[in-house]
Amino acid sequence: MLFSRHSPRGTLAASALGFAVVLLDVSVVNVALEALRLEFATDIAGLQWVVNAYTLAFAALLLTSGALGDRFGARRVFSWGFVLFTLASLACGIANELATLVVARLAQGVGAAMLVPNSLSMLQKAFQPGEERSRAVGWWGAVGGLSLAAGPVVGGLLVTHLGWRSIFLMNLPIGLMGLFLTLRFAAPDGEGHRRCLDWPGQVAAVIALASLTASLIEASSLGWSDIRVQAGLLLFIVALAGFIWMESRTKTPMLPLTLFRNPTFTISSVTGVVVNFAYYGLVFVLSLFFQIQQQLTPQQTGLAFLPMTIVLVAANIVAGRLMTRLGARRILVLGLGLAACGYLLMLLASIDGRYGMLIIPMLMAGSGIALTIPTMTNATMSSVDASRAGIASGVLNSARQIGGMLGVAVFGYLVRDTAAQAFRHGMYEAMVLSVALLFLGGLLCFVGMPKVIQEGIAASEKKLRPATLRKHGHST
Repeated sequence: MLFSRHSPRGTLAASALGFAVVLLDVSVVNVALEALRLEFATDIAGLQWVVNAYTLAFAALLLTSGALGDRFGARRVFSWGFVLFTLASLACGIANELATLVVARLAQGVGAAMLVPNSLSMLQKAFQPGEERSRAVGWWGAVGGLSLAAGPVVGGLLVTHLGWRSIFLMNLPIGLMGLFLTLRFAAPDGEGHRRCLDWPGQVAAVIALASLTASLIEASSLGWSDIRVQAGLLLFIVALAGFIWMESRTKTPMLPLTLFRNPTFTISSVTGVVVNFAYYGLVFVLSLFFQIQQQLTPQQTGLAFLPMTIVLVAANIVAGRLMTRLGARRILVLGLGLAACGYLLMLLASIDGRYGMLIIPMLMAGSGIALTIPTMTNATMSSVDASRAGIASGVLNSARQIGGMLGVAVFGYLVRDTAAQAFRHGMYEAMVLSVALLFLGGLLCFVGMPKVIQEGIAASEKKLRPATLRKHGHST
């Protein structure tokens, strides 16, 4: 039978392809911002919606999608995630109105949330615990990291030579290939766990995140005094309070609040928000800076990001070796401090306006962020029992996506005026905010991380299977 051959390597290929296409769409859109602005005659707020609609759905549904995979089968949910992601990409590619594109991006985010956690569940089933599974998860993370780093370059080439629609339409052959590999090689789902799903908590989380995102984005054009912006912020507060209240009382919460009693887990989650806030916000602002202020083509913009993207891959490799020698706390403080110094030097670039002034700051910021991501992931996994490693990594990844979404919203508000002087002033403010948050994050890690984490994670690694420790990868 065509769809009956189980193959661990084929499963790995399908899982890695699903993770790669999700991260590719995180970064590839940024180099098309100017093309989208001209195509739809929109402002910065419209561009923020294109970027953040994807991240919003992805962040809000990540935890529930993993639970759906546990209940109905990871292979089944992963396959439907590929179908939805591919169809949504087609809708993005043929969209003729901005609203249609934003809705399609939301659907893409839902598909992405279905893909990521269930890709790991399929790997867990396909490979035996130990070195074999660790190697598979390592390849999974490496493919995802490379796709994230390659996104600006690939996107720049496609937009320049084939137009902005091509960055979405390229997902069609990838999605079809991923779906074929899944149906061909992934083992059939067994009996699912009949766990209850926290739908009230999920609805409250979506309302809270959506209202906050909408308020931050629309404030750039409507102003903070507008009744719609204020109503959105009030709705966010009410929904957030309701979410916390429900999660503290339900027997099967999507977000177990008891996890935050662990200082290492709490600090790692806060660090995840800060790091992605600074990184996603920076990529958004620099994309506008290169294309609108420096008049670079999409291809040149993609190449302009190379110093940061290359060092992201290299520093990820170095981080794993440094953790066992220096300890998680030292690496976190070093990484956040290095990133903060990079953003500090970017203040000069925002005044000078030359690309050459950005190269060293981009190298420093990229290195610091790349050192921080795998370290906080391992610190999180080392701080919880093996039985809660899955939910802990899911919460951390959700926190990171929320941070990225907020970064784009806040940075976009600061550079909402594209006039040269006003834009550079907003870029300056964005860098100042990033420096402050990164330094505060480093201080929080230094003061709050327990000593056992500072001494290294080697002892804690013995409590967890290697594959579990590395679950959810190290990519930004």
